[in-house]
Amino acid sequence: MSTPMSASIEVGAATARPQAPTGFWRRALRHRSFVIGGTLSLMVLGAALLSLVWTPWSAYEIDVASKLRPPSAAHWLGTDVLGRDIVSLLLVGARSTIMVGIIAVGIGITFGVSLGLLAAARKGWTEEIIMRMSDFTFAFPAVLSAIMLAAVAGPGMVTSITAIGIFQIPTLVRLTRGSANAIWAREFVLAARASGKGGFRITIEHVLPNVLPILIVQATIQFALAILAEAALSYLGLGTQPPQPSWGRMLNDAQTLLFQSPMLAVYPGAAIAIAVLGLNLLGDGLRDLLDPRLARER
Repeated sequence: MSTPMSASIEVGAATARPQAPTGFWRRALRHRSFVIGGTLSLMVLGAALLSLVWTPWSAYEIDVASKLRPPSAAHWLGTDVLGRDIVSLLLVGARSTIMVGIIAVGIGITFGVSLGLLAAARKGWTEEIIMRMSDFTFAFPAVLSAIMLAAVAGPGMVTSITAIGIFQIPTLVRLTRGSANAIWAREFVLAARASGKGGFRITIEHVLPNVLPILIVQATIQFALAILAEAALSYLGLGTQPPQPSWGRMLNDAQTLLFQSPMLAVYPGAAIAIAVLGLNLLGDGLRDLLDPRLARER
């Protein structure tokens, strides 16, 4: 006969036991946001990977004689003002956008998570300095940072990557530090400290694995924001430069032809919307699937 205390221990052990990977994917395939978001994200990623090996036409070849052609068997979505194939521009533009997003988010995660974990572990002046530096950096949005960097180093993909990456850092610092502080107050961390483990070892073995699900969800959201920021910077002429195709650059080129050929703006705008929507839905699905409380409710 089990006592109430032993029953509660058994329930706690059952909820603490990690779920099998097959169980996760079974629930994931039933989650509408995760499936739709994952499908849209895979479409964008597939377009970028496809552009590495094949495009209908060269995305860099100018053919003025074929400019502003309507959709046809040769050019599925028509051509732009320079005679370049729209489908090819969209495919190569996806590659540029994803590359900028991955590198920029990688910069934000590397520095943001590291500083957030350090602030939670050290406290005192270390935490105060890191958080005040984070507040200072947060005052400079990606566009403003790109303008300042462009004035020094000139516009380009490196400028946009650096500006977006710097803007990602304070958000991830705050999220990591808040989540890590909650883990540091847990009983198993106090037990690890009592057993003689140092702060660095506790951070790597106990704190980081427990905040990782939150960071994975946030990374998808930051990726979507990075895509929007890259498109905005390219539209303003501060990001990816010609002749490298970019969705934001395509919008910039189409703005003078809105009445003559409005679809030139619709295609890259739809591509940006699909990418951002897919990542947001994917992040929403991951949040539900990785949160044990929401997983039990579902």
